[in-house]
Amino acid sequence: MLYYAGLDVSVKETSVCILDETGRVCLERKVASDPADLALVLQDPRWPLHRVGLEAGPLSQWLHAGLAQVGLPVICIETRHAKAFLKARVNKSDRHDARGIAQMMRVDLFRPVHVKTPASQSRRALLSARRLCQEKALAIENDIRGLLRNFGLKVGLVGKPQFETRIRDLVVDEPELQPVMESLLSARAGLRASEAALHRRLLQLVRQDPVCRRLMSVPGVGPVVSLAFVATIDDPGRFSNSKAAGPALGLVPRLDQSGETERIGRISRCGDAMMRGLLFEAATVLLTRVRTWSWLKAWAVNLARRRGMKRAIVALSRRLAVILHRIWVDGSEFQWTRATA
Repeated sequence: MLYYAGLDVSVKETSVCILDETGRVCLERKVASDPADLALVLQDPRWPLHRVGLEAGPLSQWLHAGLAQVGLPVICIETRHAKAFLKARVNKSDRHDARGIAQMMRVDLFRPVHVKTPASQSRRALLSARRLCQEKALAIENDIRGLLRNFGLKVGLVGKPQFETRIRDLVVDEPELQPVMESLLSARAGLRASEAALHRRLLQLVRQDPVCRRLMSVPGVGPVVSLAFVATIDDPGRFSNSKAAGPALGLVPRLDQSGETERIGRISRCGDAMMRGLLFEAATVLLTRVRTWSWLKAWAVNLARRRGMKRAIVALSRRLAVILHRIWVDGSEFQWTRATA
């Protein structure tokens, strides 16, 4: 007889439910959210498990790696599908959610999620930490501008290197504001220094990665975009077609069709939000900053004339995702002319 397990994971404890192939509950228990403790329960010889399902979440990659290492048939399932399936239950609890996930495993009604390798996870952590330092430093700068504006002191347009000098010049005649500004400037300097150190580490990884260097042959794509794309996709072979990279990153329109009614809405925004934003930035740079013409820029400019700049940038972002995946798979570089492409 086949057995199926569902795990509803929380930070401290995980609800475990094991069903047989007829749907009968064989075991329900709460276990500490640790791969070793979960493996002791799931490796019980009374329940030879055919599938073990857990919902994608903050701990899912760590738990998936630990359970797969001991030989358990663990599957990470998509959150949206699990939420839609579990929504039919009247009462929501960890116990009921674990039972629902086990039922999804039993009836084969789930969509598996790709679990990234440790290398991709570490690269993603580097990118997230760099962006976090960047955003916090920018937030401090904006707060400084707002505080000084209350006293009629306007910072104006200044670059990052001249920002501290400009602030000190503004508060030179304000002794009560000087210690406040010095504290904020010190915090900003620490964040900017950390951001610069993380960026140097990012550039070092890109130099050592031949895939990232080939992706940077695409106009508008720099080291941040190339490394983020490699870390997000992780395994290019999980897409049978390069055109699937666009929908996986949420860059295709939503479709709402029923009977004679058909509505095409905004992009789905599924998948990785940071990667989608970076592709949007790369598309904007290609359209507005890159001066060398290519068949890709000509296509985007013609689209912008017909449909508007915003739609052209979104369409170009989707096409960039397809091109980057194709370059990764083929081992080629970007071709600037249509004939060579």
